[in-house]
Amino acid sequence: MAIKLWGRPTSARTQKVMLALAELNLEYEYILASATMGRKGSVAKGGQPFGVVDTPEYILMNPTKTIPTICDDGYVLWESNAIVQYLGMHYNPHLFYRNDILLCNSALRWMMWENNRLIGPMHDIVEQRFRVPAADKNPQLENDAVQKLNQEFEVIENQLEKTEFIAGSSWSMGDISISIRCHRFFLLDIITKPMPQLARYYETLKARPSFKVIEDETLHISG
Repeated sequence: MAIKLWGRPTSARTQKVMLALAELNLEYEYILASATMGRKGSVAKGGQPFGVVDTPEYILMNPTKTIPTICDDGYVLWESNAIVQYLGMHYNPHLFYRNDILLCNSALRWMMWENNRLIGPMHDIVEQRFRVPAADKNPQLENDAVQKLNQEFEVIENQLEKTEFIAGSSWSMGDISISIRCHRFFLLDIITKPMPQLARYYETLKARPSFKVIEDETLHISG
């Protein structure tokens, strides 16, 4: 039975799963689902959501009514980082963390950090620039988010001075979520100081075949 993925291509959380599936070269059925955006953009700008997430069938799988969710041969899982970890452990633990418990936990640390530290300010910037109607924009909120995000990316820059990839000397599942945030960071053009290690890392990420599934600019900075 094929893997099923519920989500939307412009969702960074869904993109984590898309990248993981691409790295693993796994085929899957993509079911468009979202409460906040659809084919014509953000609900805030009058777009119609893909829906699905508020149906009884979906809520039975995912009571949080969020995306992404996967079903793999009857096994249902939601929360993007948990999905990425599951896919790696189930299908190719060597690729995702070298079968090394220390690298595994270092990668998980960065996945949790991304979720806690990068999602908030990056979401605010994208919302203010591309999704909120002009009358509702809050320039101070965007400026504060830009400053915050630059501070957080300095943490990544400092880490990359010590390791080639985010969790160590080799690519790991920890690089999946950072790949998406790094791509958006450069697309948003908000870097306030040189970050040579981040630039080097970004070029390495872009060279991976899996990057093609998230490289389209409209998946990241559209409203």
